[in-house]
Amino acid sequence: MRRLSHHAVGVCQGSQLLFSAFEDQGVMWTGEGPRIMRQSVTFPEPFAAPPAVHVTIGMWDIEGRANQRADICAEQVTATGFEIVFRTWGDTKVARIRAEWLAIGAVRHDDDFTV
Repeated sequence: MRRLSHHAVGVCQGSQLLFSAFEDQGVMWTGEGPRIMRQSVTFPEPFAAPPAVHVTIGMWDIEGRANQRADICAEQVTATGFEIVFRTWGDTKVARIRAEWLAIGAVRHDDDFTV
């Protein structure tokens, strides 16, 4: 469990279309085997330290005649942003993915001071 010892906590959320591979015959739609897509997210204001980030699939458009395999997560989390990482493998064909994310962490407060 992450304990926030700071008295000011910030919550930031967003939605990000990661790709739309169907129209341009992208690798997520036409390829096979391991495939990965990374997209950077920058917070509108920095946190005081790296926040806890939760990422989930908000919309998926995946071919139904094959196995549907997907993994999504946050990596490289810093006080200013993170990377959304989407992976698929095998014969899964992914046309579109939209990610939803939520970041919770300590933020600077007007009463904070530095020495």
